[in-house]
Amino acid sequence: MTRATPESRDRYRLFQPITTRWMDNDQYGHLNNVVYYSLFDTVVNRFLIDNGLVDPLGGAMIGLVVNSHCHYFAPLAFPEPIEGGLRVDRIGSSSVAYGIGIFAQDAGTAAAQGGFVHVYVDSTTRRPMPLPDPMRAALREIAVD
Repeated sequence: MTRATPESRDRYRLFQPITTRWMDNDQYGHLNNVVYYSLFDTVVNRFLIDNGLVDPLGGAMIGLVVNSHCHYFAPLAFPEPIEGGLRVDRIGSSSVAYGIGIFAQDAGTAAAQGGFVHVYVDSTTRRPMPLPDPMRAALREIAVD
């Protein structure tokens, strides 16, 4: 197994500012590891909602996380301003693999990076659904080659 190394900003196609919260810090004075997964979810879903690709409260299609991972490289802490970098690593027929990096504001490399896979399903039956063409087009805009 090879050791992960922090990725640079140029590996990500979209950046979003994120506000840390007092409750995000753990007793060691930095963001708790579970917070990073919440940040990942926020970065992806903000992209999806901002682009009108999903309606989490009433849409016919929802994304279910079926795989996730994270590598940690440097501590971050409240009230530090941070940014979430996003890219699409793979687009399948009903799934999308996202790459996410969490950066200290203006840092050149990620403090944490990872990703997850969404499988898009019918919100009622929970059966996989093909990705709609407008969604595919928006995902391709932030996909890595």
